[in-house]
Amino acid sequence: MNIIQMPDALANKIAAGEVVERPASVVKELIENSIDANSTSIKVEVEEAGLQKIKITDNGDGMSEDDCEKAFLRHATSKIKSETDLFHVKTLGFRGEALASIAAVSKLTVKTSQGENAATLISMEGGSIINRAKSDARKGSEIVVEDLFFNTPARLKYMKTIHTELGHITDLLNRLALSHPGIRFEATHNGKSLFKTTGSGDLLQVVGNVYGMSVAKKMLPIQRDTLDFSIEGFIAKPEVTRASRNYISTIINGRYIKSIPLSQAIIRGYHTLLPIGRLPVVVLSITMDPILVDVNVHPTKLEVRFSKDKELFAAIEETIRTKFRQASLIPEMEQKQENQEKSVQNTLQFNEPQREAQQWEQTPQVNEHVSTIEQANSTNNIGFQQEFDNNKDILSDVKPAVVKEEQQRVPTMYPIGQLHGTYILAQNEKGLYMIDQHAAQERIKYEFFKQKLGKTINESQELLMPLTFEFSKQESIFIDHYKGELEKVGLFFESFGNQTYIIRSYPTWFPKGFEEEIIREMIDQVMEDERINVEKIREDAAILMSCKRSIKANHYLSQEDMFRLLEDLRNSTDPFTCPHGRPIIVHYSSYELEKMFKRVM
Repeated sequence: MNIIQMPDALANKIAAGEVVERPASVVKELIENSIDANSTSIKVEVEEAGLQKIKITDNGDGMSEDDCEKAFLRHATSKIKSETDLFHVKTLGFRGEALASIAAVSKLTVKTSQGENAATLISMEGGSIINRAKSDARKGSEIVVEDLFFNTPARLKYMKTIHTELGHITDLLNRLALSHPGIRFEATHNGKSLFKTTGSGDLLQVVGNVYGMSVAKKMLPIQRDTLDFSIEGFIAKPEVTRASRNYISTIINGRYIKSIPLSQAIIRGYHTLLPIGRLPVVVLSITMDPILVDVNVHPTKLEVRFSKDKELFAAIEETIRTKFRQASLIPEMEQKQENQEKSVQNTLQFNEPQREAQQWEQTPQVNEHVSTIEQANSTNNIGFQQEFDNNKDILSDVKPAVVKEEQQRVPTMYPIGQLHGTYILAQNEKGLYMIDQHAAQERIKYEFFKQKLGKTINESQELLMPLTFEFSKQESIFIDHYKGELEKVGLFFESFGNQTYIIRSYPTWFPKGFEEEIIREMIDQVMEDERINVEKIREDAAILMSCKRSIKANHYLSQEDMFRLLEDLRNSTDPFTCPHGRPIIVHYSSYELEKMFKRVM
């Protein structure tokens, strides 16, 4: 065995395998360099999803002739000069691998100028310089990457369809625009406009550009500062959900990252407001001291490591929960119509409910009714700016405002009947409400049982007949290893031979009839997290009991029972969804009802 040092050309191709996975990787690295160069306008032109051509033009600082040549050397960077700098990274790029790796697997041309002298023009092929020249002096840089992977044909076999690769590029542009709303982005594909933002610095405008105006109008702003973190962004109301985690955008110090624990903290903030299997639309930007985050743990810098992760996740979760406790989350049923007039309506502020008589106090408030548009296609955002300008009044509703008192989030409603013995129909001067009676009572009972179980101490209940369990070998190993942890929460497993165990007692807060289910959930928790989260198990038990003991569909209620149910719901902490995240109340405003019957045009 003879050990040799690889030639630079071969080493760069191997590095390209890590950094340049697909055309979107090239776009990412080049745009990040443009952002680091203080660009305020970046244009992206791609052909055949970037496999044929990628052209990035910016108005950034540019490079000198000497720096331009050095930039394509391996591990050449202007951002890291010592080991100390590695732990204070404030730029998106810093490793010095991207340009060398891209040049190694493409035909590349760079034109750059600092605006004072003629531009430097360098052409490369497979990582080697084949031409040097001068060009017109325009401040900024222009990099053209052609015939990507021309000298590594095996890599081309792993490329997906043009549509798929273009989708990756579009998704990347969305993230970069959300991360940097102050930069004007423009992108074309095969000469056709693909994506465009104004660079105004308005994050909500970019949210509307990416996800559509109908989503932007249902976003709530959040903001919180701690000693270590500054958290801000927008969270969608629970009525706006998606099936994929891909709509959660997390940004750390201007860098879009992927972090499952961070996404889980966001989802926990929604708590029981999300339907099962659905995920929110969120754009969260976090600023922190660079020393608290390690961005050097992944070749593409998409993953990071936090030094105060528990504190950060707790702050995010609490910030989101607090925002939802302050907001009214009753979905408004809107009609889509090409031209809708603006109208002024009155909203009502209700005092505490009185059984005999209600005293209402009216407060005028402008409610702008504007047209909604279909969710913007990520590959066609032309004309968005005009749409945004036409609708910016309604978007102003999601700006921070004076927080209403918590009991006013749901107004007093007066029942007028039932639909199919399942939905309560109620009214007030704001319009018509439909309430899912099963979901409403689920929420009421869930909060009752959760509070009751939360106060229960770990008292045990002796059984006349012990419970018998048979576990797999893996489960048995975990039970034996974490026997002490299980005993702390009141579970005493006695081995009965052949992977069989018996339990002679269990905590008194276990709901009757579901003891075995909860015990098995505890074992699953031990195997997955190597600990037992009693709070989560008690919450699951509360959800279970609230569902089993709530009124079902096709159950008719008296007028008094309906009113009492609505009042109990109104006084709940989170009266908008059941514990499984399904909506409880739907509202038809008086204006919408009048439109349905053409009383207003």
